Amino acid sequence: MRKKSFIFMAALFVLLVAGAGGVYAYDRSNQDTLAAGVTVAGVDVGGLTSEQARAEVRRQVAAPLQEPVVVQRAGKRFTLSPEDAKVRADVGGMVVEALEASREGNLVTRTYRDATGAEENAQVRVRVSYSEQAADALVKRVSQRVARPARDAELKFPSLERVSEQDGVEVRRAALARRVESALTSKDRSAEVPVKVVKAKVTKADLVEKYPTVLVVDRANFQLRHYENLELQKEYTVAIGAVGFATPAGVYDIQNKAIDPAWSVPNSDWAGSLAGTVVPGGVAENPLKERWMGIYDGAGIHGTDDVASLGTAASKGCVRMAIPDVIELYDQVAVNAPIYIG
Repeated sequence: MRKKSFIFMAALFVLLVAGAGGVYAYDRSNQDTLAAGVTVAGVDVGGLTSEQARAEVRRQVAAPLQEPVVVQRAGKRFTLSPEDAKVRADVGGMVVEALEASREGNLVTRTYRDATGAEENAQVRVRVSYSEQAADALVKRVSQRVARPARDAELKFPSLERVSEQDGVEVRRAALARRVESALTSKDRSAEVPVKVVKAKVTKADLVEKYPTVLVVDRANFQLRHYENLELQKEYTVAIGAVGFATPAGVYDIQNKAIDPAWSVPNSDWAGSLAGTVVPGGVAENPLKERWMGIYDGAGIHGTDDVASLGTAASKGCVRMAIPDVIELYDQVAVNAPIYIG
């Protein structure tokens, strides 16, 4: 009886040793095979040998990286070649990591997994190196070419043509840098430039509100034009400064207004005996007549009874108008209204 027990135990030991040897041999035969369920940079390499896996990763991951990266926005294209970017996929390192993941656990768990067809849930992330300096240079180049400041609406003098506003474009550089990095390290080699629209501060509608009344003196044609809400209301024939007494060109504001203004006579030779005196308003000797709208440095708009001088360069720097015209205009123009003399 004892002999039979010994024989049974010996046979069982042999079977166990043989089984263990088989398990060991089976595990050894799979040591260069990647487990089912293992992926490298999204590529399924389960069941492949390391050499086969390297070939597949080179084909599906490394090869596409040899295409240029293209960044685009509104018809503008910017490229970065793989040579300039110094793009390199670490194929060997990724496969080694995948193989290590396949060999995790012990001999028994690995054998059971492989024998039953179970999967090893392991995803090896992409390993791609590139020149950060080249990527930064691309982001800078794109930003300089795509970005533009907002442009406010403005008036062109003397035509008062309204130049429309234009929204600006600001490149979101941090987001662009992330997109460039993604393009450099993936099959998708293109990226759209992320931007932020910058609104203009002044619109054409704002110009109408800013300039409810505008006067334009066209010296070449002896015309004064009156605009309301940037629409021409009326043109007047005027006299301007004679040679040596030019009406000052530029953009000014109406500084002051007066009815029957007094005339402070300049202390100049041309003023004769009136030089340095003040002539009261409403008297025949006062050339300013019914109305006054001051512009700059003693020059202004006023009436005249010398209607023959209208349409000529005859004044001492002021803008002369017919008395009925200056009375009409006076009531429609407020202090601080802009006036362009060109």
